[in-house]
Amino acid sequence: GPGVRHASEVDMASMARIYNHYILNTTATFEVDKVTPKQMTIRVQDVRDAGLPWLVVGSVAGYAYATRWRPRQAYRYAVEVSAYIDPALTGKGLGSILYTELFRLLRERGVHAAMGGITLPNDASVAFHEKFGMKKVAHFSEVGYKFDRWIDVGYWQRIIIPGRSVAMR
Repeated sequence: GPGVRHASEVDMASMARIYNHYILNTTATFEVDKVTPKQMTIRVQDVRDAGLPWLVVGSVAGYAYATRWRPRQAYRYAVEVSAYIDPALTGKGLGSILYTELFRLLRERGVHAAMGGITLPNDASVAFHEKFGMKKVAHFSEVGYKFDRWIDVGYWQRIIIPGRSVAMR
């Protein structure tokens, strides 16, 4: 299958194009303004600076990454995971390839808990996250407003390393 690698400068325009589709046409993200390749570069660097991975699959058929769940120090073993696939290439298992490697790297880095936020309803995203052992832990009603309507958000969580894992800084 297509290889997974860490995102590099040459990927920024493709990632911005993919993400802008979701910004402009879906409620999968609550952003409303298009992003530039330069903005993507800054976001990727912020993730890297936190010691976390930002991955791409194929010739940027999609990407996945983890961010710090919250800034305060006691949250340092928790992350939020996200994935976006080129809309022309969804349903081909690319998200699974990305999340398999993402979770492997998170475990390697000593991350304890991973959360994924999903705008609801979104059966495909729910099934995808549950395939990776994530369970629904929260449901927020009408917390987003986009395309002239209120949108719910659910959170799914997985404990990556049970018990006492303290490897990260």
